[in-house]
Amino acid sequence: MFDIGFQELLIIFIVALLVFGPEKLPEISRTLGKWVVEIRRGINIAKSQMEEEMKEDLKMPEDIVQSLPKDDAIPEKTDKENETEGKV
Repeated sequence: MFDIGFQELLIIFIVALLVFGPEKLPEISRTLGKWVVEIRRGINIAKSQMEEEMKEDLKMPEDIVQSLPKDDAIPEKTDKENETEGKV
C-alpha cells in the first residue's frame, strides 16, 4: 500500500516515542490500529455493495431471455460447408 521501508518505520517510531512518550505510545498504537480496521471494513462493505448493484444492473429481464432463440433453432453447418468456408 505505502512504499515505506524499515528505516522510515524506525524513524517514525522514534519520533512518536519522543513526542508521545513510552506510556502513551501503546494506547495510541491500539487506537490507530482500530481506525485502520474500521476504514478497511467500510471500504470492503462499500465495494461489495457496488459489486451487487452492478450485478443487478447487468441482469437481463426474464421475458427477454425467454424470447431469445434457443441454440437448437440455429442450424448447424455440415462438414462440407465448413470445408468451403475454410478455402475462401
